[in-house]
Amino acid sequence: MPILKEGSRPPWVGLGAAVWVQIAVGNGYNFPLYSPSLKSVMGFDQQQLTMLGVANDIGENFGVLPGVVCNKLPPWVVLSIGAVACFFGYGVIWLAVSQTVQSMPYWLLWLALCVATNSSAWFSTAVLVTNMRNFPLTRGTVAGILKGYGGISAAVYTEIYIAVLQSSSSKLLLFLTLGIPFVCFAVMYFVRPCMPTSGDDSAEHGHFLFVQVASVVLAIYLLTTTLLIEELNLSALFSYIFVAVMVFLLMAPFAIPIKMTLYPANPKKSSTDGLSVGSSDRMIPGEDNSDKTEPLLTLSSSATQLGSFHEIDDTSDIDMLLAEGEGAVKRKKRPRRGDDFTFRQAVVKADFWLLFLVYFFGVGTGITVLNNLAQIGIAQGVDDTTILLSLFSFCNFIGRLGGGAVSEYFVRSKTIPRTVWMVCTQLIMIITYLLFASAFNGTLYASTALLGICYGAQFSIMIPTASELFGLKHFGLIYNFMGIGNPLGAFLFSGLLAGYVYDKEAAKQQGLNLLKKSASCLGPNCFRLTFLVLAGACGLGSVLGVILSIRIKPVYQMLYSGGSFRHPQDSRH
Repeated sequence: MPILKEGSRPPWVGLGAAVWVQIAVGNGYNFPLYSPSLKSVMGFDQQQLTMLGVANDIGENFGVLPGVVCNKLPPWVVLSIGAVACFFGYGVIWLAVSQTVQSMPYWLLWLALCVATNSSAWFSTAVLVTNMRNFPLTRGTVAGILKGYGGISAAVYTEIYIAVLQSSSSKLLLFLTLGIPFVCFAVMYFVRPCMPTSGDDSAEHGHFLFVQVASVVLAIYLLTTTLLIEELNLSALFSYIFVAVMVFLLMAPFAIPIKMTLYPANPKKSSTDGLSVGSSDRMIPGEDNSDKTEPLLTLSSSATQLGSFHEIDDTSDIDMLLAEGEGAVKRKKRPRRGDDFTFRQAVVKADFWLLFLVYFFGVGTGITVLNNLAQIGIAQGVDDTTILLSLFSFCNFIGRLGGGAVSEYFVRSKTIPRTVWMVCTQLIMIITYLLFASAFNGTLYASTALLGICYGAQFSIMIPTASELFGLKHFGLIYNFMGIGNPLGAFLFSGLLAGYVYDKEAAKQQGLNLLKKSASCLGPNCFRLTFLVLAGACGLGSVLGVILSIRIKPVYQMLYSGGSFRHPQDSRH
């Protein structure tokens, strides 16, 4: 990762810009909005459309390549690659749906959709890696905020689709082709490494609280106005006003740097004054500013980033803390938990695979319900599933935001490993799956809400946990590999299990007429076996989560003992 040269520029502008990029990250959620038009225009059957949905999931979650290059390229380049992928991918699909190009081959559309939604992986990697390094002492909070805005992006696009684009699939695809790259190019300058926050700013907690409250207000506003626009026959003027207010609420995080500019805090003398993250005295003479640069001292990235500046007396320790673990002499000893791991070093560790499996069982089962939520509602007698889908999306956002904030509070106050909350949420998921399977009257909406919260929490807990165990230096690749658990779970639990069980029960209800592939299934038996399997999977994930939490408890005691930083090397002597 290039050595930082941003001096003392605060990171809050970058966080505000990252919010807009995270809205762009949700472009893959638009597939249900334009897929019916794609199916009718191109004459696809349901199986072909389903495979396009698989392409959508694969592209959105395959971030190994962005994870590899994020340490070699600056964030603006990573964002540019995502913008180009978005332009060409959605551009091809727009040409097909608008019938500008006739008879486009199926394989080209499949590939174009993979490329288009893969832009999300580039966008997400750029802003997550950069902001996690810019806010090293509040990783859970930052991850929760950014993933929360990513989750709420579906509602943002839905409102634009209904209010501005008049529910036109062609206009939506043109908007995705041109609008998302424009937004990314407009804010990419601000998404860059800068001096990490020291944690000694008394106003920082208030700043994060403001952003969290603003995101909750935005979520409630979107849920309310989307239902109003959809249910009431409002004039175009009201629709445009709703969208204008939405844009204003999205600008809320920029209020923090504006406030800091208009009302600057009194400069305080501290041990960090005058330190430049990018100072040349940290470089080995004769080396350029590249990945080949070897800093002069050794220090653990995760450990150094998580401490309090007040606990560190040595100036070189502060230098290395601000350098985000970039300073490390080549060591012959293998890294220990909390140090910077390369991907090869991490992938052979039991903790790596335990975290992957716990995350896989959480999001893999949750995405199965999300992908089939409309059919689940219809099977249980719900005629209009719009409210059901909106409820899940809103609670998904709450889970993402709350998971990061709650785990951050307890890890600093009680040294409770973040994975404990993954266990708790998966235990609740077991109950919700059993409620879904039982199909008791009045439990559908409550189960959907609980599942949305628990599903969303998996994202914002896994991300900081991976950075604490394996460091921030190669966090981009490690985090994106963990993300494979989402499409893998969708393929196994949704594609192979839920689809098979549903079609089999539908065929049975149609008198074993297997030719009626598009027949709807009604009743609890349509998904009962699926829900029981999902409950069992979450049970296994909970057991593995307990094992992982016990294994990594000493790491969190070392990093957060007494609520303040404790240097890991102190415990090694």
